[in-house]
Amino acid sequence: MLHGSCHCGSVHWDWTHDVLPDGATACNCTVCRRYGVLWIYDFEGEGIRVSGPTKSYIRGKGVEFHFCPECGCVAFWRGQQTTPEGKRRIAVNLRLTEPEPIARVPIDHFDGLDKFEDLPRDGKCVADMWF
Repeated sequence: MLHGSCHCGSVHWDWTHDVLPDGATACNCTVCRRYGVLWIYDFEGEGIRVSGPTKSYIRGKGVEFHFCPECGCVAFWRGQQTTPEGKRRIAVNLRLTEPEPIARVPIDHFDGLDKFEDLPRDGKCVADMWF
């Protein structure tokens, strides 16, 4: 399990899986590149739990970006739509956890600006972006 929190400690997330995520997404869309986040994904209430008071910025009709109203850290995004099974997609900001446990998680690049598609892996991992 991984745990992340904003700088002041008001907002928390838990990755409840027994294994590390198989990749963290660095997106270049107009929002993510400004936030400088690395996302790991699942469905709300399944592999990811979030807690604490947040404010949100809603982009269009698709995604709510949630941040701590005290320290401003971007904690997670949540899809506004649900799947046919009633699940809601969610992603937490991996940069809110400690660096050491996730240092070897591979980086997945996503072109959210032009093509809206995954790009090939380049062999870099979280440690290459942080240290």
